[in-house]
Amino acid sequence: MATLCRPTVSVPEYVITMEETLELARSHHADHPQLPLALRLIENTGVRTRHIVQPIEETLKHPGFEERNKLYEAEAKARVPAVIQCALDNAELLTSDIDVIIYVSCTGFMMPSLTAWLINEMDFDSTTRQMPIAQLGCAAGGAAINRAHDFCSAYPNANALIVACEFCSLCYQPTDLGVGSLLSNGLFGDGIAAAVVRGRGGTGVRLERNGSYLIPKTEDWIAYDVRATGFHFLLDKRVPTTMEPLAPALKDLAGLHGWDASDLDFYIIHAGGPRILDDLSKFLQVDPQAFRFSRATLTEYGNIASGVVLDALRRLFDEGGAEERARGLLAGFGPGITAEMTVGRWVNADGAAG
Repeated sequence: MATLCRPTVSVPEYVITMEETLELARSHHADHPQLPLALRLIENTGVRTRHIVQPIEETLKHPGFEERNKLYEAEAKARVPAVIQCALDNAELLTSDIDVIIYVSCTGFMMPSLTAWLINEMDFDSTTRQMPIAQLGCAAGGAAINRAHDFCSAYPNANALIVACEFCSLCYQPTDLGVGSLLSNGLFGDGIAAAVVRGRGGTGVRLERNGSYLIPKTEDWIAYDVRATGFHFLLDKRVPTTMEPLAPALKDLAGLHGWDASDLDFYIIHAGGPRILDDLSKFLQVDPQAFRFSRATLTEYGNIASGVVLDALRRLFDEGGAEERARGLLAGFGPGITAEMTVGRWVNADGAAG
């Protein structure tokens, strides 16, 4: 059975605090008629600090989509390999042991994918499969775990490498003045995460069942408007209400596995914002403390898109992991509105979770 091993997460060195974010909003949008609402929404995110790939003075400039995409590529190439190497070390594997690289990112574009460069640069085998995913947004972290699970189910002795690279700050658009855009300017952060799914062995979450669910007629609630200036983020005010229809999907997946989603041992959930976690606690009837890993990611890093689920899992490892055979749920949410969900048990390399 495939095991999701300890992730590695790295955030850039430049930091912006909530207080700095609020002051920037006040100074740049002093005449905005909905500024008080935007400030209140940013404060309510609970995001204390975020990390970005450039100093804030550079981030606030817009040199054009071409220059931003060049920066995305340069920063990815400079930062991703070290994160991958640490994830491989965590899983006690070499590049030659990896059969597929699943690379997820929604904040820049490359063709060929960064996977091709990584295979050459880091001496992965030339037969390594490539699976880049670019259009699932924040749900892509969960999707990457699920696709790795599927691959290792099809090829039981195979190993999959997951990489999430998100530089959300490179999508800042100074001309976008909608409340949703102003909120996103105080919510999203930059980060890179990587983890290995081992087909055999390993300590972590033994993946047992996965599923997807799309809320009908919500495809325009989270979206990019792609223009000459790049990706313009669109966020509908109804997005925070999506846990009410998604909670039953999580219950159904757990139910298919004979489990009760309200009575599991650990929860690794994408933290799109505090209300997502609050509502999921309510609709799943789970103690809010169960989402402490996700909330810590949101507080310290902001919403790092596809990297959130892996960072929340990293925090579970940092806490010492879970008891042998502990049951857990992992879920990522994003455009569609889409949920990518997984259930599995905690297993130690020297234990018996079967």
